[in-house]
Amino acid sequence: MQHTGRCQCGNVQYELSGDPKGVAICHCRDCQRSAGAPMVVWAMFPEAEGRVTTGEPKTINSSGTAMRSFCPECGTGLFYQNAVNLPGIIDVQASTLDNPDALPPAIHIQTAERQSWYSHVDTLPAFERFPEGS
Repeated sequence: MQHTGRCQCGNVQYELSGDPKGVAICHCRDCQRSAGAPMVVWAMFPEAEGRVTTGEPKTINSSGTAMRSFCPECGTGLFYQNAVNLPGIIDVQASTLDNPDALPPAIHIQTAERQSWYSHVDTLPAFERFPEGS
């Protein structure tokens, strides 16, 4: 299967081939800070099955052996690599895929750092768009 994706501004685009080795929702504090969000959905692929087709992401060492890549123009987080913990793997932020519904998450990881309010998030009112009067 072929997957394509990009950052918000389109400066960095990528493609992936094959099926992911796994798709997980990560709740670690490093992901929270990097994304500015309570969690990130990652799709894990062998490095050889992913390639950047347009642009050049910027990569930083975010915590020891963790390398995070993002668009240098718009700041969208794209990839995560860790040669020690995940050798030969590239994690792709699944929400940057052109069709993120194609790779639904199967597990939650790093739940020890999950936001305390997350346990009741499904009980909150939900609106398809902004609620009236907002």
